[in-house]
Amino acid sequence: MKIGILQTGHAPDPLRDTLGDYDRLFHKLLDGHGFSYRTWNVVDGEFPPGVDAADGWLVTGSKHGAYEPHDWIPPLEQFIRDTQADGRPMIGVCFGHQIIAQALGGRVEKFAGGWSVGRTEYSMQGRTVALNAWHQDQVTQRPEGAVATAQSDFCENAALLYGDRIWTIQPHPEFDADFIDGLINTRGEGVVPDDQLRGATEALTTPTDRMDIGAFMAEFFKKERA
Repeated sequence: MKIGILQTGHAPDPLRDTLGDYDRLFHKLLDGHGFSYRTWNVVDGEFPPGVDAADGWLVTGSKHGAYEPHDWIPPLEQFIRDTQADGRPMIGVCFGHQIIAQALGGRVEKFAGGWSVGRTEYSMQGRTVALNAWHQDQVTQRPEGAVATAQSDFCENAALLYGDRIWTIQPHPEFDADFIDGLINTRGEGVVPDDQLRGATEALTTPTDRMDIGAFMAEFFKKERA
């Protein structure tokens, strides 16, 4: 199965050189599930020729806001709507979660409650799941028909399901402790409150459920659909 990765941002240069860009993080997360990949850097204006260029689609995270006036955002939103109409499976993570919601009629805002950074626990369909987060923006209004499948006290719409073909999540299953540590040191200081950065640093050695969510993502892409 070929997964098309719509890359909507780039990792900070020091992390890209050592840990890889965002698409490579997903290659590692989904390793062993038999996928092949092609990346389109939509953040740089590079788009697929059509939704049939891959069997499933994955929209990455980004430092940008879904509501910002970038030239590449409207065509990305249209591509998302075209994918939904076509019926191919799609997954969005962080910015991907937000832009899919916005494209399908939801609302994304800079959350007044501030940032979520580092290891964070969510209630997901009857169990507690821990994943690394790095965001201030949130989906504050779900699109019609979208169902919340994960939430926390801080983030009401932490994961959304659209029928059985689109699933999105606000935190980052692709971010391991090394990547979060790198973000703390390259993008955190002066942006995220110091006490949150300290808390995220202290939690780096505490395990997360990222690989379980990676396995769920793989199953979501591959499952049989009518």
